[in-house]
Amino acid sequence: MAKKVLIIEDDRLLREMLFRKLEKEGYEVFSVMDGSEAFEKTKEIKPDVILLDLILPGSNGFEILENVKKEPEFKDTPVIVLSNLGQKSEIDKGLELGAVDYLVKAHFTPIEVTEKVKKFISE
Repeated sequence: MAKKVLIIEDDRLLREMLFRKLEKEGYEVFSVMDGSEAFEKTKEIKPDVILLDLILPGSNGFEILENVKKEPEFKDTPVIVLSNLGQKSEIDKGLELGAVDYLVKAHFTPIEVTEKVKKFISE
């Protein structure tokens, strides 16, 4: 059975690139572009890994991360933050709220993001 990846990203181009790359690697991929849909989708599909943008319409990524990590069912689900926000305070906050990694979009390619997903799914 394929591992499930949920992409929570409002940038259509990036979301589609990651979706195609991860699907090609054999993952079952789901995506939402609105923060208000993110938590419901998480409960619905129970992903093995979540890729999470922080600046989203509807609800910000920090709120989503906090809500996901509060749920006993998802406390061990790896969440990788993928954001344009790269200040140390934002990175620290994401990691403190439970993200396993924090990637600044400008510094990572879809191939590198896929490698991170593989790393956390196999752990």
